[in-house]
Amino acid sequence: MKILSIQSSVAYGHVGNSAAVFPLQRIGVEVLPVYTVHFSNHTGYGAWRGPLLAPEDVRAVITGIEERGVLGQIDAVLSGYQGGEGIGDVILDAVARVKAANPDAIYACDPVMGNAKSGCFVAPAIPELLRDRVVPAADIITPNQFELGFLTRTEPLSLESTLESVDAARAMGPSTVLVTSVERPDRPEGTIEMLAVTPDGAWIVQTPLIPFKANGSGDVTAALFTAHYRRTGDAADALARTTSSVFDLLQDTYDSGERELRLVESQEYYAHPRMQFEVTQVR
Repeated sequence: MKILSIQSSVAYGHVGNSAAVFPLQRIGVEVLPVYTVHFSNHTGYGAWRGPLLAPEDVRAVITGIEERGVLGQIDAVLSGYQGGEGIGDVILDAVARVKAANPDAIYACDPVMGNAKSGCFVAPAIPELLRDRVVPAADIITPNQFELGFLTRTEPLSLESTLESVDAARAMGPSTVLVTSVERPDRPEGTIEMLAVTPDGAWIVQTPLIPFKANGSGDVTAALFTAHYRRTGDAADALARTTSSVFDLLQDTYDSGERELRLVESQEYYAHPRMQFEVTQVR
């Protein structure tokens, strides 16, 4: 399997492609990483250095890949955080080129905008760009519960209302939706959930809530789910494998007391997930 991953890059820590590429490689995926920024560290530190790459430079890299004649081998295009609004056009153009070369290829979009605790943390034009132009072109989207609400102009809270919001998102274009950080009011205290919905049904998985913020964990989640689902077509299995791997990555990082994900140290959890959480079909 080959995935063209168009995301940010950091020298220190693990977000964007710096979070997604290694776990994908560890499960046997060939990744073609294309960078949209190259920062010293993620912006959560409040200070960083390095360039936000110009859209034409990102496009040039993709054109160079196309000139090698490999776009027809791409099974999926993956995108995440978009540093500037011009990158959206580059990504959509890349998706069109890949699908022209390989009609079976899919586009998985992680519509990164923010979260319920801190609100939106991207440039003001990005949320509308994602909602109006990028998400409708995607086959898979992986929003958190907050982002799902923004995309669909709804308030997903209960399982029922979250499923209704997912239906609204799927009506925009994507056939598959993975909702992360689902926090239902009626869930057991100290838990958190992920929900996957496809044309074949809906499945939910519940894990203990690990009490810390881990930048990059959503990037790992989107990457692993996309790869597992693209490989097998089994959403329940992809959800189980992704949840197991990401939970153990987060637990290992939390136990270490480190701020940055222990991405390399946790590699066996990607290659051999423990499958310790039950996935329940809810529709």
